[in-house]
Amino acid sequence: MLRAYIDTLITGHSATALFSSSPLVHFYPETEFCPDCEMTLQVRKTWIKTVVSMDIGAFRAKETVLECPADGRVYHSTQLRKLVPVHCTFGFDVIVAVGMALFIDCRNNQEIIQEMAGKNVFISEREISYLGRKFIIYLALAHRESQTLLRESIASRGGYILHVDGTCEGDSPHLFCGLDGISELILDSIKIPSESKEQLVPFFQRIKEQYGPPLALVHDMGKGIVSATDEVFPGLPDFICHFHFLRDIGKDTLHGDYVALQKRLRKIKTRSLLRLKAIYLGKKIRVDSQTINEIKRSIEKGTCETVSFEHIPLIAAYALIQWVFDSFCKSRGYGFPFDRVDLEFYWRLHTVRTTIGTIIKSHRGKENKPLIQVYRLLNDAVKDKKLNDLASSLESKAAVFDKLRKAMRIALPDGTNGLNDDGEDVAMSSIKEKVVSFRQWLMSNGARRKKYVKMVEQIDKYWERLFADPLCIITPEGEISIQPQRTNNILERFFRAEKRRSRKKAGILSLNKVLKVILADTPLVQNLKNQEYVEIILNGCSSLADRFSKIDAGLVHKRMLEAQNNKERVPPSIKKLIKHPDLPEKISTLFAAAK
Repeated sequence: MLRAYIDTLITGHSATALFSSSPLVHFYPETEFCPDCEMTLQVRKTWIKTVVSMDIGAFRAKETVLECPADGRVYHSTQLRKLVPVHCTFGFDVIVAVGMALFIDCRNNQEIIQEMAGKNVFISEREISYLGRKFIIYLALAHRESQTLLRESIASRGGYILHVDGTCEGDSPHLFCGLDGISELILDSIKIPSESKEQLVPFFQRIKEQYGPPLALVHDMGKGIVSATDEVFPGLPDFICHFHFLRDIGKDTLHGDYVALQKRLRKIKTRSLLRLKAIYLGKKIRVDSQTINEIKRSIEKGTCETVSFEHIPLIAAYALIQWVFDSFCKSRGYGFPFDRVDLEFYWRLHTVRTTIGTIIKSHRGKENKPLIQVYRLLNDAVKDKKLNDLASSLESKAAVFDKLRKAMRIALPDGTNGLNDDGEDVAMSSIKEKVVSFRQWLMSNGARRKKYVKMVEQIDKYWERLFADPLCIITPEGEISIQPQRTNNILERFFRAEKRRSRKKAGILSLNKVLKVILADTPLVQNLKNQEYVEIILNGCSSLADRFSKIDAGLVHKRMLEAQNNKERVPPSIKKLIKHPDLPEKISTLFAAAK
């Protein structure tokens, strides 16, 4: 009867509905006799602890601990161990709820506190962070314990294609991941000081031991990654991400001129002067919204039938300035060198100056004063020879770079997928043919060949790693062909999602501190979106909470201590010390005195 009561209590109803205060629930070992000597077990001790469960909130658990009088073996309540970890207050279901809210639903601490309070679970921000780390550790241990099943699942699909990439910010460590391009599961992750060969070789060897050699590899052109993959996976098909390849070539080709253009624009202060003028004109606009809408319709139609002309020059001047600043609209979300916002800004200056010049010549009148003021502001930029030369050089080089983008059929100038662009679904032989034609075009002109010699060298250097033929693999269902993905965008998307999640939770733009304290196994949470993966790590259990209860609590405690010790946190006393502006001098004086 008592066990039936406990089962009803922990799975049934809210504690607030049943009790006016925290209930006391008794827990006993599931056996009264020693399984070895069959002697009756004796009471060793009875103790009470507070337990918080998602089902009934907080309650007091009174556990009777028994021991064998012959060998001293101790027996605890299995039911209680399934509810809550040893020496812990919050149950496994609370750990899972907090972890899922943090890492899957991207909730911040205050949102979680409110949601939990509605379920009679009261928790602090510090406890949320603690349980979040514990959730990651439990998940990582479940992942490691499921290695055999994961390997069998991968083998049933014919193998895996290993995508590897890392992310960092400022002086933070690199969070480096290995992902299967077929199932899109995170296989393993690590935090390392840098993406050097010495740091990456052990990581790749670990993946190889856990899952076997991959069918192929996809990564960027980092020297450390290339060297490490060559050592650990010699002879395997090894491909360069097309997006990274194009981005590196574009930066090599355009970066120098682009930075010079940005500096020149800042020097002549065109942006700041236009902003001030826009603020001034905005304050002078004293017409109602209906009049502005009528002027908008008149501008769009090219006729002023329904509105007085006197307001149009002022509105037009203001709108043209804002149109110049709207150069970001030409961005396709790829980032530089694919998007050249500052170059577009400069050409819009030219367009607006030409437009206003035509208006002033054809329509004279004192109402044109706002347009004349804007025209004069643009003169310095448009007539600047250095700016013109830089913009012309950039435009010429960008045209060549865009020609290569079109040949590779990825990150196209008129594309709409931004950083999620995986390239057009076309035959690799067709892409290869187009790139061959592009290279021949570069080499066909002496001046062009000399100007773009580095671009040709990059293409030649990575030629064998650029074009992946379909891989024929054997599965239980027979032979199938798999085309390796042309990009590493699977991981890029994951890192962007992780940054958005962290920024939403922390409310800060910088990811530097987050990457310093984040657990290396955090990327594994993304696998929970894959139902097949969830079934594998559950290994027959009904829920994650049930699965976590079967993991060795001592191992979890050890991992928690390691995580605490590995935090890259500056001690408070050192933080105070480095506030001294003359710290080097003080340290030098100290050593001199000691000598």
